[in-house]
Amino acid sequence: MRHLLSLLDVGPENVSRLVDLSLELAENGSRTQPLKGKIVGIYFRRSSTRTRTAFTAATIKLGGTPIAYGPNDLQLSTGETIEDTARVLSQYLDALVVRTNDSIDEMRAFASQPNMSIVNAMSDTEHPTQALADLVTIQDVFGRLNGIKILYLGEGNNTASALAYAVSMIEGMQLLLVTPEGYGLPSSVIETANQLGQERGSVVEQHHDPANLPRGFDVVYTTRWQTMGVSKPDPNWREKFLPYTVSEEMMKRVSKNGTVFMHDLPAVRGDDVVNEVLDGSQSVAFLQAKHKMTSAMGVLAWCTAVE
Repeated sequence: MRHLLSLLDVGPENVSRLVDLSLELAENGSRTQPLKGKIVGIYFRRSSTRTRTAFTAATIKLGGTPIAYGPNDLQLSTGETIEDTARVLSQYLDALVVRTNDSIDEMRAFASQPNMSIVNAMSDTEHPTQALADLVTIQDVFGRLNGIKILYLGEGNNTASALAYAVSMIEGMQLLLVTPEGYGLPSSVIETANQLGQERGSVVEQHHDPANLPRGFDVVYTTRWQTMGVSKPDPNWREKFLPYTVSEEMMKRVSKNGTVFMHDLPAVRGDDVVNEVLDGSQSVAFLQAKHKMTSAMGVLAWCTAVE
């Protein structure tokens, strides 16, 4: 039994293994049925289109049975502790996929029991399964991960944190985050990623000037400016973000032959990205959405594998 709480816990060898396993299961998983006889709980306290559906479909495709829990379905809503809930559920379930958008400490509390795998389907600081879907998409598109250069534009949110950790675990990969002042990744995340990346020659950098962008990226990536639709305290925040909209002009400015556009979705068209880019020939955002399920297959098979 394994947990996927943070990519920092998983490590470089297993991240690469998960990418390969995900693509393999996308082709052969329905035949091999690695989750046959297993039950996967899917507990989402926040809204989700892609992640919840991806893990439900992945469970079914791999031969398992999903059980869905909404925000008020468990006795957590009436005061039972996470540890007691997890202790009970671990006697029924082989894995529990959790989205709270709150502290990762909640995930670790769910993982306090020894019998049920816990998958972090988004916490406040990291979205590890999204980063795995991103790597699977890049591997699918380019046939490699090594040496890929990514430009990330917009808020330094949980998706950006997970992407920074993922990049640090791949040989020669580079990530430039360009974020509004006051909305970037914490320096601790950048420092941790670069410490991890030293032996692999991978680099994560951040600055705040969208007018000063180099050329030659393989991937241009953005996310929704309001993570999970949560409003920002500054009433004028949107004005600070407008220069980071991924427009056709911006794509031309930073692209080279073969550059693709990625978005973790949902997109707010006209804000984080214009229609012409999201629906354009460079966009692989909807392939990326498909690989949410592909990577969910890999994560569930890896977490519940008996070795």
